[in-house]
Amino acid sequence: MKHTRTWQAALASCCAVALLGPAALAQEAAPADGALKLKSVTVTATKREENIKDVPVSITSLDETTLQAYGQAGEDIQFLTARVPSLIIETSFGRIFPRPYIRGLGNTDFDFNASQPVSFIYDEIVYENPVLKGFPVFDTERVEVLRGPQGTLFGRNTPAGALKFESVKPGDELDAYVRASYGTFGTANVEGAVGGPVSDKVSLRLSGVFQTRDDYIETALPTGGADAGGYEDFAWRAQAKVELTDNLTWLGNLHGRTLDGGQVSFQANAFQTGSAGPRPGFDREQNFADAQINSVLETDVFGFTSRADWDLSGVELTYLLGYETVETFSRGDVDGGAGAAFLPTGSTPGFIPFPAESADGIDDHQQITHELRLSNGADAALRWTAGLYAFDEEIDISSYSYDTLAGGIENGSAFQTQDTESIAVFGNLAYDLTDRLTGQVGLRYTDESKDLTARRVVSPFGAPPLSPPTVSVGDEQLSWDASLTYAVNDDTKLYGRIARGFRAPSIQGRLVFGDVITTADSEILDSYEAGLKTTLLDGRLDANLAVYAYTVEDLQLTAIGGAGNFNQLLNAEEGKGYGFEADIRALLSENLAFSAGLSYNNTEINDAGLTAGICGSACTVLDPIDPVTGGALIDGNPFPQAPEWIANFAFDYTRDFRGGEVFASTDWSYRSDSNIFLYESIEFTAEGRWEGGASLGYRKGPWSGKLFVRNLTDEVGTVSAIDFNNLSGIFNQPRIYGVELGWTM
Repeated sequence: MKHTRTWQAALASCCAVALLGPAALAQEAAPADGALKLKSVTVTATKREENIKDVPVSITSLDETTLQAYGQAGEDIQFLTARVPSLIIETSFGRIFPRPYIRGLGNTDFDFNASQPVSFIYDEIVYENPVLKGFPVFDTERVEVLRGPQGTLFGRNTPAGALKFESVKPGDELDAYVRASYGTFGTANVEGAVGGPVSDKVSLRLSGVFQTRDDYIETALPTGGADAGGYEDFAWRAQAKVELTDNLTWLGNLHGRTLDGGQVSFQANAFQTGSAGPRPGFDREQNFADAQINSVLETDVFGFTSRADWDLSGVELTYLLGYETVETFSRGDVDGGAGAAFLPTGSTPGFIPFPAESADGIDDHQQITHELRLSNGADAALRWTAGLYAFDEEIDISSYSYDTLAGGIENGSAFQTQDTESIAVFGNLAYDLTDRLTGQVGLRYTDESKDLTARRVVSPFGAPPLSPPTVSVGDEQLSWDASLTYAVNDDTKLYGRIARGFRAPSIQGRLVFGDVITTADSEILDSYEAGLKTTLLDGRLDANLAVYAYTVEDLQLTAIGGAGNFNQLLNAEEGKGYGFEADIRALLSENLAFSAGLSYNNTEINDAGLTAGICGSACTVLDPIDPVTGGALIDGNPFPQAPEWIANFAFDYTRDFRGGEVFASTDWSYRSDSNIFLYESIEFTAEGRWEGGASLGYRKGPWSGKLFVRNLTDEVGTVSAIDFNNLSGIFNQPRIYGVELGWTM
């Protein structure tokens, strides 16, 4: 019934837009010559500007207007989930630590030194630490979602793909904007930027965003407690572009973030044994967490990027320097409820065997990146790029446990220090074999090492202090790709691509609740992809289609939680995936634009003897149980957090009205069911759901105003879960509606 109501709401929104007769696509229909055509899309997937149709990779590019619509209700980077084919982002940390999955491949690990097979690249700098990846999206020109291995040009931790974020750069003309919105639960969003030349050689740009929300998840404890869900999040960016000489340009980028609040709200016994989805009567705007009063999330980020470009008579030399640092501390009531089953008063709501309250923090961190590369002109028959890369990261992590029943006193602590060093040399060649056929090859050699030292000071279970020797892992690998692109005509191109990517070895040393440091060997992914990119209907419709298959050798997995509440790294012998992706953009009329995406991702773990720990709560495990280990045999299971189907569509409408413009839009996304953990169970399933939004507004001159709503049908969807204590869940945002005012120079 819920999905039926969602479909009805989606259909109603679409009809409303059609009858009212954002504008992102419709405004591109510029017809100096009277022809109605889509604007071409430029991307930098090969580290040079190219038309998206010329790049032999499955890509979706989201422009600034689209990003503004998706994030207008104060949402964090998770708003990208299911907005493009094959992409899911989830977290158990609220507004930090996004966990991305492309084509079903990702990492469920929640430790602060976790590595991921999807890379986030902000203004050409890789953000390796998962907390950095949660940097807010604002004043952003576009986000490029690159699917499949990107190990040749972008590095070792990109076997699944990469997300490239390109901020708006300082320009040669003065421009500025400001947008302010207010909505449900005191949700406020203020974003603005100003930039332009200050001399004939220097341009500046300053931008920022402030997001806030009141505590909307109210305590339901009769004895009183603390509300949850509120936050204050401020991020900024200051850029300078300087023409030092006629052939030397420098771009500097200072940026930072301060976040207070926004930690996830764990909901105790949100599921019912024997059934999927939230239990009857569940209300995500209520919490029973007795330790919520101690919950906190604080994050500070600072970074600097320097880019210098020299034009050396047809060859461009580029040097990139990136410095990033982050400190964060997150403490939460993990059991999500009150009391314990062994107390005279019992526990609420439902069965909670024991209280679980813990915290993790990054006490010190720095990441330094260098890249030096040479490339020739884009118009040459032979186009090449060659470079050197160096990466160094140092991180200190602390983990704590607390005794909720004793007033929240600390009863466990452990610490980790990890140092990662990586160097690489890379090159890429593209050659026009004929007027219609282009070949491309790339190669990258990477040498990486990691050293981790961990120690436990106090165990919450009475185990002795522990200080195992430093654990080191490392590897040397070649990443490569090769492709052919054939131009059927000026509007249609076919491509085929084979590629190898890898994820470097990982270390896990979370010793508060365990006694061992685990490691995982490098995973090697071989991918095969073919695609079609075409423009039809005299330039009014763009369609992109890709089919793919991949095999992962030594697939890295993280067995999280389970009855022992422990993170353990595993290597499965093999993982497989196959599927397709489709994107279309269309101008249905001068006033109405349409876009849609669809993907199918089938994944499978292949390892006959591999087991993973099962829930400590009363869940219904569907896998066979190994009689020796007591774990679930996960051979044949899909990857965790890997829905088979992802779909999205949007309508954007504009119409002239009284000297201005009326605009309306609606967008919808869908994800099918997926396992939350490595094992299959009835309860711990992220159920399939539609989520949609809509807006209606008016602009005249520099001013604009609109009404908006996100999660229009107030769909309740499971994002993640905790399985070691009770049937605890983490859920999506509720319906948010509000008003936005804007001014653009």
